[in-house]
Amino acid sequence: MTEKKEVQKMEKKESHGGYRKGGMRTMPFIFSSEICERLAMSGFSTNMLSYLTQQLHMPLTKAANTLTTFAGTSSLTPLLGAFIADAFSGRFWTITVASIIYQIGVMTLTVSAVLPKLRPPPCHGNEVCKEPNSGQLAILWVSLLFTAIGTGGIRPCVVAFGADQFDETDPKQRTNTWNFFNWYYFCMGLSTVVAVTVIVYIQETIGWGWGLGIPSIIMFLSIVTFIVAYPLYRHLDPSGSPYTRLVQVIVAAFRKRKVLMVSEPELMLYENDELDASISITGKLLHSNQLRCLDKAAILTEEEKVGSLKNPNLWRLCTVHRVEELKSMIRLLPIWASGIVLTTALAQQNTFSLQQARTMDRHLSHSFQIPPGSMSVFTMISMLITLSLYDRVLTPIATRFTGLDRGISSLHRMGIGYFISIFVTLVAGFIEVKRKHVASVHGLTEKPHSTIPISFCWLIPQYTLHGMAETFTIIGHLEFLYDQAPESMRSTAAALHWTAVSLGNYVSTMLVMMVHSITKGSWLQDNLNEGKLEYFYWLITILQVLNLIYYLLCAKFYSWKPIQLHQKGIDSKAEVELAGQPV
Repeated sequence: MTEKKEVQKMEKKESHGGYRKGGMRTMPFIFSSEICERLAMSGFSTNMLSYLTQQLHMPLTKAANTLTTFAGTSSLTPLLGAFIADAFSGRFWTITVASIIYQIGVMTLTVSAVLPKLRPPPCHGNEVCKEPNSGQLAILWVSLLFTAIGTGGIRPCVVAFGADQFDETDPKQRTNTWNFFNWYYFCMGLSTVVAVTVIVYIQETIGWGWGLGIPSIIMFLSIVTFIVAYPLYRHLDPSGSPYTRLVQVIVAAFRKRKVLMVSEPELMLYENDELDASISITGKLLHSNQLRCLDKAAILTEEEKVGSLKNPNLWRLCTVHRVEELKSMIRLLPIWASGIVLTTALAQQNTFSLQQARTMDRHLSHSFQIPPGSMSVFTMISMLITLSLYDRVLTPIATRFTGLDRGISSLHRMGIGYFISIFVTLVAGFIEVKRKHVASVHGLTEKPHSTIPISFCWLIPQYTLHGMAETFTIIGHLEFLYDQAPESMRSTAAALHWTAVSLGNYVSTMLVMMVHSITKGSWLQDNLNEGKLEYFYWLITILQVLNLIYYLLCAKFYSWKPIQLHQKGIDSKAEVELAGQPV
């Protein structure tokens, strides 16, 4: 009865003016808002290496490490944003406030690009370029800090907020949830294509004032578009601190570590549907046999049986649902961790791959050449094509064999992506060997600023493979975390995805520093023609092979979360053993 009342309460809350909130009607607002936001973010970050090296005169390795550190921090702050959204403010207001903070960061950087005193003086000829002073660096880091904080509130909430618009207790809407991930990433890719072509071209040809000012204006439009549709959105109330609940289970299990395990856990462990109603609206997690040491948190002692069980001390006694929340999060961590090395590999596209492109012939005609920062357009185009084929061709075919609405499971999807990603850096290494050979033949090895007579098209394979790998791994990673995390922790699940991205960028930073130190600067040099960048790429390839083996082992032994879904109009209990299976 409690579960039915909670569902009825949610249905009443989701109605407004005689129509249901959420659903497909909200997608134009969410997608248009996110397209504007992605345009701003991509326009801000894609070509930042050029800004740091060409405008601020930073050495290549320092600029690359600045970017990966910034990317790592931007992907770490989502843990804080997810906590605030899940525990206090909800996803809508977290996104709104974070977007405003991000806007301030972009505007600050725009001002520094417009005012000459906030940048080092331009260098002429062969003179030594001056690096930015402490004040100029402070402005740079303040603007990057604001954008990192803003990103922390946007990234973990947007995907979860969009998926929240579809009611998973309604079988007709559940499929739309998984289609949303594909369409979301498609729209993001489309907007990124515009950013890395139009906005990067403006930055390289017209100037950085306009090149950063336009993303700032676009970000403002994103905020307005998102807020306008407030009455249409389906808002889920925050259910209290999810981190507190996880700690409570750990503490309760530790306090009862000497209590004997019960013989029949399904019948003898504590359950309280009324207590868990706000954190189990879609479905109730059932007892699983993994990590049974945590089950002690739900064992009723004689003393607790005498007391009130309606409002127990949650630091001593937890429900099965809350214990399974912690188990679910622990089980998904090994799979989550596999995304760290992937990010380390893909992070090179915006650093060393971009620098490769800068040395090559990028002319499309006698008077027009592609800016280096626009090279990632090939990644985006590859991703869009692969995603379209996946959604329209692969999924329908696979569904006939697997019975899954999304064709293949998220684990299979990630595995395919990890396999493809190995070839990104493998191919990149061989292309670098070719590029250096041409430089040597034409006597340009010691001339880092000269254009090597080799077409930029040689870089297209590594960018194309990058896009294909992203289609499978990134979306699969998001799907997996959203699906396998407890429903009350889905912002946290999205934050975990970005935490893997964060750690991957930090690993990239440390790897660059270690390689630079161990090789005494012989591999990674400002003059790529004299370095051994191909060795660095192949080192990452070896790491990716090891990561794939690790992932396959984790996926083989992974146990899907057991859940009893509350389905509208159906009074039945079903246990989900495989994500996406009909229940």
